[in-house]
Amino acid sequence: MRGRKILLFAAVSGICFLTACGDGNSWTLPGDMSRPEENGNVHPVTPVPLEEILSGSPVPAGQEGQEEQGRPEPAETELPTEPEPDPQEIHITISAAGDVTLGNYYDQGYWGTFRETYDKVQDPAYFFENVYDIFSADDMTIVNLEGPLTLAEERRENQTYCISGDPEYVKVLTAGSVEAVGMGNNHRLDYLEQGSADTVKALEEAGIPYAYDKYTGIYETAQGISVGFISVNEVEYGAVVEKYLKEGIAELQEKGCQLILACCHWGVEREYYPEDYQKTLGRKCIDWGADLVIGHHPHVIQGIEEYQGKYIIYSLGNFCFGANRNPEDKDCLIVQQTFTFIEGEKQEDARLKVIPCSVSSVTSRNDYKPTPAEGEEARRILERLNEYSRDLGLQFDQEGFPTD
Repeated sequence: MRGRKILLFAAVSGICFLTACGDGNSWTLPGDMSRPEENGNVHPVTPVPLEEILSGSPVPAGQEGQEEQGRPEPAETELPTEPEPDPQEIHITISAAGDVTLGNYYDQGYWGTFRETYDKVQDPAYFFENVYDIFSADDMTIVNLEGPLTLAEERRENQTYCISGDPEYVKVLTAGSVEAVGMGNNHRLDYLEQGSADTVKALEEAGIPYAYDKYTGIYETAQGISVGFISVNEVEYGAVVEKYLKEGIAELQEKGCQLILACCHWGVEREYYPEDYQKTLGRKCIDWGADLVIGHHPHVIQGIEEYQGKYIIYSLGNFCFGANRNPEDKDCLIVQQTFTFIEGEKQEDARLKVIPCSVSSVTSRNDYKPTPAEGEEARRILERLNEYSRDLGLQFDQEGFPTD
């Protein structure tokens, strides 16, 4: 049909042009546009009546009334269709990193500290700049916020390392695409309840959910998956935290959370292997309904265990750690786990990936800028992780994935 419309338009346009060259009653070709014959004689072109043009293609003389023959009907072409993705299947990636202290400890001074660095760079995005692409590409990033964000001055007595940072340092988290924090650790109350309350206020104003002790947190991903989390301080409270964990998991289940994370501050500082109670408590968390157990406090990395098809990360090490100008062991981890949901139901195909990192982008000191390791450094850190995980029954390949 489109071809006929074009032909009609062209024909009518030609008529209008030719008519303009005639006397109004008949038309002639402008100039000498007669058709030459092979013998050199000139044969004038016979005009085609307008009625024939308007009725379709002109019919040659002597063939009026005959059907057009030999002209096939155009075939209908079907465009190839791509299979539509299942709108009910989605994948959620959770990133977990270790101890984050946004500030200094009391009597640490100013030179070379987190506070001096913050004042110099004048850019909260500086601190997580090297891991931003990782955190911004996932669905949720969670860290252990160790130390209050407060201007309070009254602090715990008889404690050497009382840590604090200004409330505005919360911008480091938002600029770094950190969506949630655990506060269940042995530094939450360094500046007493006032310091804890100021931290909660700063987090709430920044829109960052948090959890500690009996207070659970919930984060909803862009895909509508509800992720609940608990954060406990086993270092100071011991087995009392079992009540928080068991009841918190049950509470989050009742609220309809589709994923549950248990964040445990536990173990012995600078020990590379978990205590027996860490292993006992981590497995209990999964038995109670946690989907992933995230551990920290030792300030060094520890192994990872698979239990009942789920993972227990015993220690991620430090991350953005303002409480130490130059930690001797700078190795740390980002651990990612991807979960699949079909029609809102979690499937048993969770995938784990370890990203080896350093707490600093330079080796000579701590510049408070966690950085993914590459090449030989990455392999070295993964080899350490494999050593610490061997007795737990898990090993990782050079890409950071568990081996079969």
